[in-house]
Amino acid sequence: MIRVLIADDHAIVRAGLRTLLATEPSLELVGEATGGYEALQLALQTRPDILVLDLSMPDLDGIAVTKQLRPQQPNLRILILTIHEDEALLREAIHSGAAGYVLKRAAEAELISAIRVVSRGDLYVDPSLMRSLLDEKLAATSAPPCGQALTPRETNVLQLIVQGYTNRQIGEELNISVRTVEGHRANLSEKLGLHNRVEMVRYAREHDLIT
Repeated sequence: MIRVLIADDHAIVRAGLRTLLATEPSLELVGEATGGYEALQLALQTRPDILVLDLSMPDLDGIAVTKQLRPQQPNLRILILTIHEDEALLREAIHSGAAGYVLKRAAEAELISAIRVVSRGDLYVDPSLMRSLLDEKLAATSAPPCGQALTPRETNVLQLIVQGYTNRQIGEELNISVRTVEGHRANLSEKLGLHNRVEMVRYAREHDLIT
């Protein structure tokens, strides 16, 4: 059973969501909030799996609610439901920790699908806005953050780092001094904005640098 809390300041929207959820045996409505502050309170009280959250509410908007709830309830999946077909708001919502972004004009079946998708731990974005998110992802991973390309030697060092080699082992493998290896690591950190092995492994995977 997926436990769902809804938050919207419009009674007619809440009524529609209530009716929709009642048609799905695997979904349980655990509460309704009429504003942002009430959503915070009910989320802490009811501990839902999913919060279907309106983006625009008069007291506290959905992004502010998301930012406050994510650290307190890391397992809570927040699905933004909004009229705003705004790519900037989409990006801000996702960066704030929302697991999904659905437009209110979407079909009922799409909302149910979105709830199921985010409940599995995946990200759901309204299809009409997905292109924007993909373009941003591609732009972020197509080049180092500082716009500087890696040299062949820096690439070699990075590949050995992600394989778990120590500085001394990298030096032996590439026939360079430990001090030179340290210099290459410093350059990698500066160019890529990566400061530990976990971040470097993630970067190498995204750029197909792991051999």
